[in-house]
Amino acid sequence: MTDKDNALFTTIRQPQNLRSGLADTLMAQIESGDLKPGQRLPTEQAIMAATGVSRTIVREALATLRAKGLITTHQGLGAFVSDDPTPRSFSIIPTDLQSIDEVLRVLELRMGVEYEAAGLAALRRTQEDIDRMQDRLDALDRALEEGGYGAEEDYAFHRSILVATQNSYYGRLFDTFGNIMVPRQWARLDRMTTSERKRHAARMRREHRAIFTAIRDGNESAARRAVRSHLSKSAARFEELRGSSLS
Repeated sequence: MTDKDNALFTTIRQPQNLRSGLADTLMAQIESGDLKPGQRLPTEQAIMAATGVSRTIVREALATLRAKGLITTHQGLGAFVSDDPTPRSFSIIPTDLQSIDEVLRVLELRMGVEYEAAGLAALRRTQEDIDRMQDRLDALDRALEEGGYGAEEDYAFHRSILVATQNSYYGRLFDTFGNIMVPRQWARLDRMTTSERKRHAARMRREHRAIFTAIRDGNESAARRAVRSHLSKSAARFEELRGSSLS
């Protein structure tokens, strides 16, 4: 490894999520062409020395790049930038959501997508779509009543809204994310009292019900408002969690 190669890895600021910070740094260097297709990456030890992070953080960052198709590894030779490092499709993988800051960024993305989707669904939904959304909503209600996270049911309900747009690209976009769009690991239900969990479940039911009712009734503006309100309140709750974790 040459000094020029190692010079690419200047010490990065250590953010709250070190793995995410290192992965973002490497991705930026690949996307900018500083790290070229086929180029061998510095060794784990060299990256550790240049960035000041642990071996575990380095390995997790490299795993993220592999999952995104940006690098390949060859046993005994090390890691190399992929011949075609441009991602063929956008994706969010579980290791992307290792901090509340990342969750909030995903919620911003969801708000942009689902705000428009809810309006289209209100205009285009069929009776079959309404029945599907009702089934998904009932399943979410049961999961919450039983004290569960309801992440899979929550995801299924939101996806049924995208399907109701009659634009398959919305559903396909959500499918690239899967139910990690509802990051249960940050819900912290295990830290809630029984009464807090009941209030949380009631709030979730109320917010989702408002979305469903607006779409069912064909009220485009109300559907958009309901989705925006729901996701904005979710973001506010995560902001509160971040504040409590720092205190």
